[in-house]
Amino acid sequence: MLKVGLVIVMSLSVFSVTADELSLVLNGKALHQGSGNYNENNWGIGFEYDFKPEDKWIPFVAGSTFKDSNKQTSNYLGGGYKYRIPLENDKNGWRVDLAIIAFAMTRKDYRNNDPFIGVLPFVAIGTGNIMLNVTYIPQVTPKTVSLFYFQIKYKLLTFD
Repeated sequence: MLKVGLVIVMSLSVFSVTADELSLVLNGKALHQGSGNYNENNWGIGFEYDFKPEDKWIPFVAGSTFKDSNKQTSNYLGGGYKYRIPLENDKNGWRVDLAIIAFAMTRKDYRNNDPFIGVLPFVAIGTGNIMLNVTYIPQVTPKTVSLFYFQIKYKLLTFD
């Protein structure tokens, strides 16, 4: 847990101190792209902290805990950038975010819960208050399959 705490502090120090939005992230569904007996109900909870936009680029940090495809608890913490494409002129209107996240993660079935790092793309679509995050996770070992991972992001606070 100390390692995760250090990653949080280091992630926050990379970006400006003033925050824009704090959101609750609800993990929920995985759609595996191969055969196997996988848990597709990946319930869990997390956060996403979006910093002040830099034009259409938004730096962020995120973390979560959830039940993974093998019904074990997994945790991740990371940060990245989102490129926002507004679909309406309203600040809280419909939008699409194209994003990339670099993260540290723990999984019981991979390195026996020792942290490992990764980078993944994701897309988010929704309004200023609620977004659907969709992450594509490719097959990374012969024992795994690719999957789509779904989360709901709900804005809790906005900072000026």
